[in-house]
Amino acid sequence: MNIDTSTALNIAKVLTEALPYIQRFQGKTMVIKYGGNAMVDENLKRGFARDIVLMKLVGMNPVIVHGGGPQIGSVLKQIGKESTFVEGMRVTDAETMDVVLMVLGGLVNKEIVNLINQAGGHAVGLTGKDGGLIRARKMTFERHNPEMNAPEIIDIGHVGDVQSIDPAVVNMLIK
Repeated sequence: MNIDTSTALNIAKVLTEALPYIQRFQGKTMVIKYGGNAMVDENLKRGFARDIVLMKLVGMNPVIVHGGGPQIGSVLKQIGKESTFVEGMRVTDAETMDVVLMVLGGLVNKEIVNLINQAGGHAVGLTGKDGGLIRARKMTFERHNPEMNAPEIIDIGHVGDVQSIDPAVVNMLIK
């Protein structure tokens, strides 16, 4: 690969600036939240995948936690199901939960894995259910009901607060 002097100097400058961070985080597990515009723009998706591969190549252990709310909303709309939100949380009945699992654990997760693998990495996709990775407690909201002059418990379905993370499966994959 032939590159001009200006490009070579720019690459050397970037690598020199990155070296202290590479040394500081080598061997460390880095949890990276992937969402927003980076998940919808093709150039950003490819750049993200390349960055993850680079992190692994320089000795870091990237673990990606991803979103997918807009993708869930799109599939729900396609099947004619209206999304309802309480305090910013999607009300998730059994049918919606099936869509969430399909979109996040299937479509979105597999796309991310594929992008990283195409960029030269060796990614594996997991869900919070795999290997007991995430333990959660059912989430409810309490709101004052003026008609009853008492608190009202709002059940938002299959939505939870994370109580604990068991990283054993992730650690096994890192090794």
